[in-house]
Amino acid sequence: MRFKSLILSIILLFTSALVLPSAHAAGKGWRYWGYFQAAPSKTTWNAAMTGPTVDVADGSVEGWSFVFSSDDIPSKAPSIKPNFKSICASTKADPDTKRVGLVIEYGSASYAPAGEKIKKTVVTCVRVAKESLGIDVLGQIVKIRASSSGLICGINGFPAKECGVEINTPTAMKTKK
Repeated sequence: MRFKSLILSIILLFTSALVLPSAHAAGKGWRYWGYFQAAPSKTTWNAAMTGPTVDVADGSVEGWSFVFSSDDIPSKAPSIKPNFKSICASTKADPDTKRVGLVIEYGSASYAPAGEKIKKTVVTCVRVAKESLGIDVLGQIVKIRASSSGLICGINGFPAKECGVEINTPTAMKTKK
């Protein structure tokens, strides 16, 4: 199934960053779409290590953030807090569907691909069928580009071509020692 390969790709991406030699990791890292979740009534993000092919509960919030990550720099969840009550305040409950908050943050210009502009953050409430998965929530609002393995490569055309690439640590992100 396509979504099982997506899960495997995300796990491989996360674990590959963890096994890089430290000298290598200090100067390089990865930029990719990070996936975060907040369960119903929670207001803090958790990294979703399983990928978006999991069931999401009514009242939860899904978060996507284009991130840079290395051994020295952890990936960052969206800066907007996952507050279902405020995101979905104007969307009435319906017994035949579920409501899920969605936040998509396009990252920082410091690690954006050359020539690409950061898009405006998306914060919306999505109504989906009861059996919908995280990928369905995302796909209802934006166009998704995925690799043949299922890894999410682009959201609404950002980035335009690459997919989870290794880059030098951006100067703006290096910590002074």
